Amino acid sequence: MATRAQPLPVSLPGLHAARVASDAPFAGVKETFLITRFESGRSEFWTHGRAWTGAPGSIVVFQPGDVHRDLKREGPVTYQMIGFSTPEVDTLRVQSCLAADDPRGGPFRRLHDAVAVGADAFTLECLLAEVIAAMTAMRESKLEPTRPVRRALGLMRERLAGALSLDELSEYAGMDKFHLSRAFRAQVGMPPHAYLTRLRIMQAKALLAAGTKPKDIAPQVGLYDQSQLNRHFRRIVGMTPGQFFAKNRQSPAQADR
Repeated sequence: MATRAQPLPVSLPGLHAARVASDAPFAGVKETFLITRFESGRSEFWTHGRAWTGAPGSIVVFQPGDVHRDLKREGPVTYQMIGFSTPEVDTLRVQSCLAADDPRGGPFRRLHDAVAVGADAFTLECLLAEVIAAMTAMRESKLEPTRPVRRALGLMRERLAGALSLDELSEYAGMDKFHLSRAFRAQVGMPPHAYLTRLRIMQAKALLAAGTKPKDIAPQVGLYDQSQLNRHFRRIVGMTPGQFFAKNRQSPAQADR
């Protein structure tokens, strides 16, 4: 099982891209907006509360915080990924997977084509604006989590650096903790405690990338001590905070998977 990522040069700040070949199933939380185009292979995956199928030419749209879990694959999969951050659509939910012949995928495919040939910054800026407009037009209210789950997600982000109990979360969400836990897992893709840990490690990565020393991270992301940070960070990221810090100093632009 292996994943090979080839970073692609991009001339527009805030945009990153890579071509990835993988036969390793993926499960995780997206850290940026991510537009993926399947180049070869097929995959059935779960996100936005349901299963989807990706095939050559399919466009997959993720937003920060989306859980993505591969269910099965037909051989190795190759895809091109474009990641970006933008405040315009931070709370947007769109249909996750567009088939190769879906006309709504046009703006996304044009951006992918431009990245593949090394287009200039102005071209990429214009095409990215088209993508954001297309995402806004594609908004799917039925993909939004229910109000209690949305409130729970909001409180988690607000309380990232502090202690949080399930009782507090359920009271704020307006749903008893048993039903909230079940609804959260069904709609988000993992239980509340696991998702909160992922958010904290994502924030730890951002702080490390910005230059914060590993020894100063744990209290800023709501973890008890360095040992707990190291354990969760290694499990989720695949390396220690110190290793990530050192690697990021050498190559700060890393594409999200």
